[in-house]
Amino acid sequence: MEILPDDLQTYLDNHCEPEPELLQKINRDTYLKVLKPHMLSGHYQGRVLSFLSKMMQPKRILEVGTFTGYATICLAEGLTEDGEIHTIEVNRELEEMLNSHFESTNVNKKIKLHFGAAEQVISTLPYTDFDLAFIDADKKNNYLYFQLIFDKIRSGGLIIIDNVLWKGKVYGTENDADTQVIRKLNDQVAADTRVEKLILPIRDGLLIIRKK
Repeated sequence: MEILPDDLQTYLDNHCEPEPELLQKINRDTYLKVLKPHMLSGHYQGRVLSFLSKMMQPKRILEVGTFTGYATICLAEGLTEDGEIHTIEVNRELEEMLNSHFESTNVNKKIKLHFGAAEQVISTLPYTDFDLAFIDADKKNNYLYFQLIFDKIRSGGLIIIDNVLWKGKVYGTENDADTQVIRKLNDQVAADTRVEKLILPIRDGLLIIRKK
């Protein structure tokens, strides 16, 4: 789901950090073995997530929506030596693939994988000091996840929400249910005075939110 022209995206891909070999393999495996492989973050967005994580040097990250683990690994690249990322996936059928992907990395011991409905898992996590959160799950519940996560993020921490441009539909004339939900999310966050926010036109749109 790219919103940028192919030639521009190719140029951006060619002028950022190269995609690590392991992530290239996960990319290929996802497209070969998993339904809806376009849900993968991919090279450029993965490098953006890695870059932001390295800038933050987080001790604790929360991810909603693991999928095949590509973004999880990118985010984990910036963790402190004793840091950890808690990632939540609802589809238990991905467990074997995820364990294989994570075990092939040097950040495996930092990844805490949880299976279940995100709203239930989030409520069981005892932390209130996450430095960074990435929401990339079922779009209809994005604002719910934002609300549940908010008090678990430290002041100055980041919440990143994916797919907020929804293939360009949110700023067009489309008015289907999914588009309305994402449009409402963007409007609600834009009006929230507790945070600073901006949307980056990366892939399908990344909403970057900084808690004051």
